[in-house]
Amino acid sequence: MNVAGIIAEYNPFHRGHAWQIDETRRALGADTAVVCAMSGHWVQRGECAVTDKWTRAAMALRGGADLILELPTPWACASAETFARGGVGVLAAAGVVDTLSFGSESGDLEGLRRAAACLDSADYRAALRGFLDRGLPFALCRHRAAEALLGAAGAACLERPNDNLGVEYLRALPQGWRALAVKRVGARHDGAPEEGFASASTLRVWLRQGKITRAEAYLTEPWQGDVASMEWCERWALARLRTMSLEEAEALPDSGEGLAARLLEAGRRATCLEEVYDLAKTKRYAHARVRRLTAWAMLGLTAADRPPEVPYLKVLGFTGRGREVLREMDRRAKVPVITKPAHAKALAGAGAALAGLEARCTDLYGLCFADAWAGGKEWTTGPVYRKDAGEEGPI
Repeated sequence: MNVAGIIAEYNPFHRGHAWQIDETRRALGADTAVVCAMSGHWVQRGECAVTDKWTRAAMALRGGADLILELPTPWACASAETFARGGVGVLAAAGVVDTLSFGSESGDLEGLRRAAACLDSADYRAALRGFLDRGLPFALCRHRAAEALLGAAGAACLERPNDNLGVEYLRALPQGWRALAVKRVGARHDGAPEEGFASASTLRVWLRQGKITRAEAYLTEPWQGDVASMEWCERWALARLRTMSLEEAEALPDSGEGLAARLLEAGRRATCLEEVYDLAKTKRYAHARVRRLTAWAMLGLTAADRPPEVPYLKVLGFTGRGREVLREMDRRAKVPVITKPAHAKALAGAGAALAGLEARCTDLYGLCFADAWAGGKEWTTGPVYRKDAGEEGPI
């Protein structure tokens, strides 16, 4: 059996995601099993997912995926490089994946490989240091350093969100793995709907505005359940920022260069989250970095909470074919595979610490709804099983 991996947020799962899964099977064979490393309740943008991870896993299974493994929060709510390393780490730890499929604006795999090789070179690191010494934002320095070595055309991929993430995937890819760059169709990232496809960011805006019918035109199925939003936790966020010490803020990941102090000052002055982001960001501190730092502060996480490697694999959902993959993982996985909540309580060391952290993140996620959840869902909710079309439920 061919087993392809996809790293995603599915926030929410939409037609473009189903297209990628279909294209992956068209390229690798109809019998290919698709294993997804999917973000949990907190995502790369530095905010809560639009709906819970089990619902999103179920949508992905109905959309063609076979097995959904959770990408833990310390990697999911992080920069592109860390997100990519974590996602590839999850798939590699499964021991069964040999091909990574990812979306790409260009579809130019060789061009992305050249960019990845450039970012791993000594020449790039030397050029990067020269630009960083000028006090410019890291993303701009990164692009200019690559442009100096690859030319404008060769470095252009780093300015396109999916291509940029694809470059980071290729940098993290284990030796011997194949890669498949699936050309993105329809709407651009954060762009208006095109050709029957809408971006996830557009869909999240509509869902949070209550425009459910409008969003459903681009989803793979009717929307179900409540919609999570940061609007329900703004005062909790401000309270956290106003009561943190500078030492605590400096323990957050990616908080150097004086950003920790600037974030706390923004928290004292702001009256809402968007104001925090606007007050803290500068040319040097990108908006996305500030958002992620705020999310980590809210969740009570630190840089030390991200272990060097993913210590376990948590299963969020699977199909009949996914069950076959799980059987193979029983023999080949490099870390424990968690298929029932009780299994997580038996973990030790880094695994136990991360499982406890995820439980806390889930409890805090439950405050992002108009009707807050009771705590404890992480310890009581099992994976979704989809046996065939229309049939699913807890194990």
